[in-house]
Amino acid sequence: MHPVVERVTSAIVARSLESRRLYLLRMQRTRELLPPRRTLSCGNLAHGFAACGAQDKQTIRLMQSANLGIVTAFNDMLSAHQPLESYPDLIKAVAREVGSSAQVAGGVPAMCDGVTQGQPGMELSLFSRDVIAMATAISLSHNLFDGVLCLGVCDKIVPGMLIGALQFGHLPAGFIPAGPMPSGIPNKEKAMVRQRFSQGLASSEELLEAEAASYHSPGTCTFYGTANSNQVLMEMLGVQLPGASFINPENPLRAALTRETVQRVIAAADVRGAHVPLSAMVTEKSLVNALVALLATGGSTNHTLHLVAIARAAGIVLTWQDFDALSQVTPLLVRVYPNGEADVNAFQQAGGMAFLVRELRAAGLLNEDVQTLMGPGLDAMVSAPQLDAKGKVQWLPHTTPSGRPDVLRPATDPFDHHGGLQLVHGNLGEGIIKTSAVKAQHRRVQAPCVIFDDQDALAAALQRGELQRDFIAVVRFQGPRANGMPELHQLTPPLGVLQDQGFKVALVTDGRMSGASGKVPAALHMSPEALDGGPLALLRDGDIISLDANSGMLEVLVSAEELTSRSPQVRALSADELMLRGTLGRNLFECFRNDTSPAKTGASVF
Repeated sequence: MHPVVERVTSAIVARSLESRRLYLLRMQRTRELLPPRRTLSCGNLAHGFAACGAQDKQTIRLMQSANLGIVTAFNDMLSAHQPLESYPDLIKAVAREVGSSAQVAGGVPAMCDGVTQGQPGMELSLFSRDVIAMATAISLSHNLFDGVLCLGVCDKIVPGMLIGALQFGHLPAGFIPAGPMPSGIPNKEKAMVRQRFSQGLASSEELLEAEAASYHSPGTCTFYGTANSNQVLMEMLGVQLPGASFINPENPLRAALTRETVQRVIAAADVRGAHVPLSAMVTEKSLVNALVALLATGGSTNHTLHLVAIARAAGIVLTWQDFDALSQVTPLLVRVYPNGEADVNAFQQAGGMAFLVRELRAAGLLNEDVQTLMGPGLDAMVSAPQLDAKGKVQWLPHTTPSGRPDVLRPATDPFDHHGGLQLVHGNLGEGIIKTSAVKAQHRRVQAPCVIFDDQDALAAALQRGELQRDFIAVVRFQGPRANGMPELHQLTPPLGVLQDQGFKVALVTDGRMSGASGKVPAALHMSPEALDGGPLALLRDGDIISLDANSGMLEVLVSAEELTSRSPQVRALSADELMLRGTLGRNLFECFRNDTSPAKTGASVF
């Protein structure tokens, strides 16, 4: 094993020793004191199966085989989740075939960041993860279930479901995705239309046509943002079957993998003997494997929040320093938009997850001592699923070279020797920058800062043509306590235009960028956030900021004495004034904003 991977894994184990011990003890005591169904009264049990058919009633009341709880994020507004509508019926049928049963335990909300980008609703997005975690826990709270099946795909939904399911870590759990939609117009073409629109060179109708040609059918969006990063992580954690992530919804293999997942979770929930709980799969070692895969694929910056929160839900303390240390030694093996021009369908066709795991394993970058739904170790994860002559899934070892060297490369010939996520630090606090999509010549920017208290003000200044120069935009009061830490994705096209025109530009913010963070250098998630008196609140227009994405240095070139003598700035608009712009539910989340943790510890209320 690579010595850095070994050292980081050991450090996580050591710092998590007590919290992990307590988590595992809670799971053990829960299983001993509250075994599924067995502590329910006759009235409890009768309520639980009252609406079932005769076969399922008998199966549930006998308690001799598994009853699975389905937690679903289905809605038909999310293209990625629309195919999930039919999954519960299939799952129930498969369970009955093997003498078990399954019930829809509950549903969780599933918002689409693509719909709310740049809109007030985006201020609910990050906190929806914790709402989903609580909804998952409520769904499973009836204690009727021997195993869990989570149906979800997108940005906050999968992390939220996993955080909630980890409260039931004494049970086995499996995640079932829907797969990506077929490829639409090329991502480069879509990005060009967006940039032309930001310059007033394309009409709204032309932009809408391009967007509709990109997001055009059921299935996950095909760029490599948070939703598809989720899928990579779930496979690496062992809770999603190898190769299950990027099979299109209409492919017959999709339904076969769903059937196989049901059978695997039932086997893991064996009520008479063998038992493989979720707590045995989400461990320090599997989390490191997931993080390495995230880095090797140029994954979403949002997971510097989500993975930290997931780890803490399992009693494990993961830090940004761990991300940074592993990024230094993890080669970038994948180029998928926004880190390249291809999409996840091209990644799948080039060799997909089996190729990726094979290469990372050969380079000594993965822990072998892990447990998955397929069993112990990584052997199954270097195989790709196919249908045999009878329509059943079989996994065949992936031994061929990449089918698309422009998309997927071996560890011996990577796109970059750095994983693409970099910790930034200095007298402005700590943050994260994603470098995998930023060209080398754009990674160092030193320029006067221009300060904004929200993205709308920056967007308006860009549209007025006031920023035709070198500058670093500081968008502050965008952290979790300020307004829920919305993504600032709408700023990417106009800033990209200025960069293309030859100006040196960058973004520094205590907010988030999209999982599709792009070619403009952006120091994100700055902690402490401005509302908590973080250094961003001390900045003044015209201060010279130096950002070096290669070394991770971020500093304002002002003396320490001058900086500490300044009084923190306050938001231009008070919280009450912001609400007068219209709430769209934002007022209900004040308790979340008041109690959330900093970004570097997961931006969570738990």
